[in-house]
Amino acid sequence: MKPSLISLFVALSLSHAAAFAATPAPAIDHMEPPFWWTGMQHKGLQLMVHGKDIGGMLPTIDYPGVRLVSATRVANGNYLFLDLDIGADARPGQFEIVFTGAGRSERHPYRLLAREPGSAQRQGFTTSDAIYQIMPDRFANGLPGNDSVAGLLEKADRKNGGGRHGGDIQGAIDRLDYIANLGFTQLWPTPLVENNAPAYSYHGYGATDLYKVDARYGSNEDFVRLSDEAKKRGIGLIQDVVLSHIGINHWWMKDVPTPDWINFGGKFVPTRHHHVAVQDPYASKADSQNFTAGWFVDTMPDLNQTNPLVANYLIQNNIWWIEYAKLSGLRIDTYGYSDGAFLTEYTRRLMAEYPNLNMVGEEWNNRPPVVARWQRGKVNHDGYVSYLPSLMDFPLMQAMRNGLQKEGGSLNDVYETLSLDYLYPEPQNLVLFGSNHDIARMYSAVGEDFGRWRMNMVFLMTMPRIPQFYSGDEILMTSTVKRRDDASYRVDFPGGWAGDKVNAFTGAGLTNQQRAAQDLVRQLATWRKNEPVIHSGRTMQFGPEDNTWVYFRYNDSKRIMVAMNNGDKAATLDTARFQEMLKGAAGGKDILTGRQVELATQLKLAPKSVVVVELPGA
Repeated sequence: MKPSLISLFVALSLSHAAAFAATPAPAIDHMEPPFWWTGMQHKGLQLMVHGKDIGGMLPTIDYPGVRLVSATRVANGNYLFLDLDIGADARPGQFEIVFTGAGRSERHPYRLLAREPGSAQRQGFTTSDAIYQIMPDRFANGLPGNDSVAGLLEKADRKNGGGRHGGDIQGAIDRLDYIANLGFTQLWPTPLVENNAPAYSYHGYGATDLYKVDARYGSNEDFVRLSDEAKKRGIGLIQDVVLSHIGINHWWMKDVPTPDWINFGGKFVPTRHHHVAVQDPYASKADSQNFTAGWFVDTMPDLNQTNPLVANYLIQNNIWWIEYAKLSGLRIDTYGYSDGAFLTEYTRRLMAEYPNLNMVGEEWNNRPPVVARWQRGKVNHDGYVSYLPSLMDFPLMQAMRNGLQKEGGSLNDVYETLSLDYLYPEPQNLVLFGSNHDIARMYSAVGEDFGRWRMNMVFLMTMPRIPQFYSGDEILMTSTVKRRDDASYRVDFPGGWAGDKVNAFTGAGLTNQQRAAQDLVRQLATWRKNEPVIHSGRTMQFGPEDNTWVYFRYNDSKRIMVAMNNGDKAATLDTARFQEMLKGAAGGKDILTGRQVELATQLKLAPKSVVVVELPGA
């Protein structure tokens, strides 16, 4: 950022300091990150200091191992950016940053913490995991007293589909046993940082403070407690982060650091959502710029990540949360909408700091080449390089939902989409899901057909992917299908509020079919947890015929045969076609029913059914 930045090194001239002689000493309103750690891989730390006229002050630090490299002033004199070097010899402790000027001084304490043992090598979520997604506001209300909080604009109104309903971190902590008993090993809550907007603030994607948990959910300490309690139950915590935009009421917007901090100079210019524009060899610059710099809506200012101060702030913020809350990964919202060069540096920095971490980006597009661009190891036609391990597998999700439609659905699209896995450097590291908070419920998407819902569940749990499940799908929650209807996708989880007539956590009030669905999810997730053949085995599929589809997961010790009949009539398959994988096995056990399945000559499949047959190794 050339025209709006003026670098000011520590040796400010006395004449410059004298210019502020009549100015009162500033109060520091924000210093971010609020604390840091010794022993980080990246030794640099940039502090954003915000306070009245702080830009005119001279900062000094006197602490062994910590060196103030430079100070950067910007157009807004209420900001000062300090670049520190945290040397290998720096020890945990507290020191003062002293700001002097106008014949006065301002002292601000700063802490360096010790990292937890093994922090850098933490294991992120892998193919052995299954992810359970919740919307905290709609999952469980543990502390009704924080439903509405003084100073936060929107108050709770459970009758309003777009309002805040009161779910919180304590509610999630109280239900961790339920999640663990279902067999899930990772928890993904939608964003928990402060969203202080007058309406529609519950979803969390319009942050007003990137370092603070929204008080209606709890506190930063509660978020850490959620992580600790989850870990005790064998569950990792994935944080949902937004890089591309903030909420219109973010404190920056009252005192913007630089004129170019927000894209289009802070003026609302809507994105036209042309995802392919950033990789289209024929794209106009106008389209590619609009995609990454345009705003989602007028209440979500789009951040200018080409500004190095913005970029570094976001990178450090995500590292801070990983270290502080002991995260096992990140889910990155609206991934491709961010500046491409920034995303390269962002993913490089985070993976350098945490080599075994996993991060999954949301690229909401149904074409595999569009999604594959962003995965690490991908050789792109324009030379673009990414270090992102995982993406949400929208193409395969949508193909299966389309394939299971009541009328006109075909499994051939699923088969052909899976055949394109060669486009991904690490297809097994993609996150596959049946539904989430932005699309129609899985059960509704398949026409409330239990047999087809069951097929979708087996598909999720047996594909060479990391499965992700949306809370409520295990009890067949329904929604609007034909139009976008967030309120219907995000109905409260039954039993999360005192007085709920149905309690899915205990089973009270569930129908027999809902209980059967819950049992199936538990059975599949628990089985999958202990099956290396599903985590890392190879895959072989046979082309669909007459709306049936057969595929195998296999390794040297075990074979798993999955056979689906998406038709409304019974089907009989000639097993001679599958001898490439069935050789030496005349039958096996269906892990769903425990029954023996004969495979010597034929496999009979009931209408809208699936079998998962366990066979000895090849």
